[in-house]
Amino acid sequence: MEYAFPDCRVCSTGVLLPLSDYGREGASIQFKAWVCCNPDCGYNIRIDNGEVSHGRPLSQSTK
Repeated sequence: MEYAFPDCRVCSTGVLLPLSDYGREGASIQFKAWVCCNPDCGYNIRIDNGEVSHGRPLSQSTK
């Protein structure tokens, strides 16, 4: 199966890659976040507790 990922509208050179996570009760959350594959851009959009946020600085999790 082939996927076509959306172009990043911020840098126009990367594509947005989907990331998944697990909820508090362990349920899988598909496409919780989308991150630009261009390391110079780093644009991201994510869902946290039902709220959509974008453009937050990327950092490594301590978990």
